[in-house]
Amino acid sequence: MSGKFPRASFWRRFASLIYDALVVISLSMLTAILYFAVIQGLSALGFIAQAEDPAAYIQDSPLLYGIRSALFVGINIFFFAYFWTKSGQTIGMRAWRLKVQTLDGNLISWPQAIIRCVSSLLGLGNLVVLVDFKNKNALQDYISKTEVIALTKEENKRIYRELD
Repeated sequence: MSGKFPRASFWRRFASLIYDALVVISLSMLTAILYFAVIQGLSALGFIAQAEDPAAYIQDSPLLYGIRSALFVGINIFFFAYFWTKSGQTIGMRAWRLKVQTLDGNLISWPQAIIRCVSSLLGLGNLVVLVDFKNKNALQDYISKTEVIALTKEENKRIYRELD
């Protein structure tokens, strides 16, 4: 357990995940719009075959579909990794006063953040907290050697002020 703050409960993690899911859905929608616009532009310029329906064209092309899928995954991993490495908090974590950190209390590294994202299994890794009464760690915490702590209001504000 972190020396200064307790580890976060499942329900606070879950609430934070709901907030962040809304942001991730918005990012995914924006990514899709931009990707469809690029495909439409490439089609109009003659770089790829003419496509009346870019969505159908992408769906029918294994290469373009793979690029789209990798783009979605990459954007979402970047979202979490950026916030975790910058302040330890995503938007949802900030709202619920949570922070991810290394076991010695430092900000996590990019490799740790990427490992944490992949090993979270789209949030299902948090279910481990329900049975890990002693440590309150999720699957991604164990694999990435991190922890999620519950902050006081004052500490949450202090972290936010330091970002300026």
